Amino acid sequence: MTSPRTTLSLVDTDPAELAVDAIVIGVHSQTTEPGSGAPAHALLLATGGESIAAAFDGKLTETLALLGATGGPGEVIKLATLGTVTAPLVVAVGLGPEPSGAAPAPESLRRAAGAAVRALAGAPRVALALPLPDDADAPAALRAVAEGALLGGYRFAGYKTKPQPARREPVGEVLVAVPDAADATAQAEIARAQAVAGAVRTSRDWVNTAPNELRPPAFADVVSAAAREAGLEVEVLDEAALAAGGYGGILAVGQGSEAPPRLVKLTYTPDGGGGNGKRVALVGKGITFDTGGISIKPAQGMWEMKSDMAGAAAVGAAMLAVAALKPSVTVTGYLPMAENMPSGTSYRPGDVISMFNGKKVEVLNTDAEGRMVLADAMARACADGADYLFETSTLTGGQVIALGKRIAGVMGTPELCERVRVAGDATGEPAWPMPLPDDVRKGMESDVADISQVNAGMDRAGHMLQGGVFLREFVTDDVAWAHIDIAGPGYHSGEATGYWTKGGTGVPVRTLVHLVEDVAANG
Repeated sequence: MTSPRTTLSLVDTDPAELAVDAIVIGVHSQTTEPGSGAPAHALLLATGGESIAAAFDGKLTETLALLGATGGPGEVIKLATLGTVTAPLVVAVGLGPEPSGAAPAPESLRRAAGAAVRALAGAPRVALALPLPDDADAPAALRAVAEGALLGGYRFAGYKTKPQPARREPVGEVLVAVPDAADATAQAEIARAQAVAGAVRTSRDWVNTAPNELRPPAFADVVSAAAREAGLEVEVLDEAALAAGGYGGILAVGQGSEAPPRLVKLTYTPDGGGGNGKRVALVGKGITFDTGGISIKPAQGMWEMKSDMAGAAAVGAAMLAVAALKPSVTVTGYLPMAENMPSGTSYRPGDVISMFNGKKVEVLNTDAEGRMVLADAMARACADGADYLFETSTLTGGQVIALGKRIAGVMGTPELCERVRVAGDATGEPAWPMPLPDDVRKGMESDVADISQVNAGMDRAGHMLQGGVFLREFVTDDVAWAHIDIAGPGYHSGEATGYWTKGGTGVPVRTLVHLVEDVAANG
């Protein structure tokens, strides 16, 4: 199921003269000095909206303040122009306090653009006249505005059978006001934003699809079709091929479902061969629905377990963006897919599973299934050959407890974890490095196998770290790796905010693409 798409283009016409349904400008909050006679909280117009303000004879910020505008981050205030400018509506979006000596941070612009475009659902054509610097920071700012607009305009198509009068269509076309619409750098940023944001939207669509429509075989088919259309090489292992190949973890998790498991491998090879010689592997957890299996979950909130394939959705979508951007590095994506169901054929606590790399794992909790399918896929990635391995998954509730719902936890090779943190900061998908302590590994010693799947005493202390410690067992010493736990950031169950809409977020598609481009540029 594909969500309605928003188109994006550049324009260098005076914003006051644009023939659009709404023009978006930025405003900052401003605290005035006591005793100055000015209001305690005044509005400051952000750059980009000067011609709009001039058309209002200098009374624009005063009028917006009367309407309740404070300039707070993400605040949206609408004002009818009554013919003062060509657009019938001016929309002021809050950017927070004015930054000292610099343009607003890219993430502030990204969230502001998303909030404004989302608030303007139903308008066919919208222009953004937000502050864009004219220095070295200009590309990052433009990228942020473009991504925010495309992601804020996202809405899942859904399954409603009756017309919804109050349900407005997303903005159809967004124009971004820039000094020179023909500038090659600006055009390149728009093209990149369309590729990357398009991939994020695809990832969101997959996560938001009802789980009865996206069981492992169907998920594999959908991803494979999109990948082939993008020009990627595709390999799909069905249950027979998984059994022949020794993928014990993927098979164990999937054996409780009538919908058999799959492993999808997507490969991008740069034009002319191997690019800079480096090889990047991306691995994503694809549990299309997670009941917990025999160790069944509580009913409350279980419906959100359709999002337990958000890691695989992010990897598959990131590979589509890679195919469009064509970086000079070989990239391979691995998507292990299974449905974790309770039945007479389910794997059980106490089972010992032989994994792809030959290690024996004692199962203690069938709800710790993600690490089982990931371990096989990560071992396969190492066997195929990789210099860097980035894996992402909605793995543990411990990530949410430790870091909340916006910050991912990252574990693995310290240098690569720091690289992920930097990429997350750059893309607005924050991640924080976490340790892999020896005492956590000691607690996972098994009496009968090489390692227990969780703490042998079922102690949940350091639960997020247990996942990372387990996965480390399946990465060879010559491969730098990072495990990105997105249990919180991968799915947003609250009200829309910034460029996040309710449901799948697409995290960490943008981080993965940024990392691939970084490896292509810097090795």
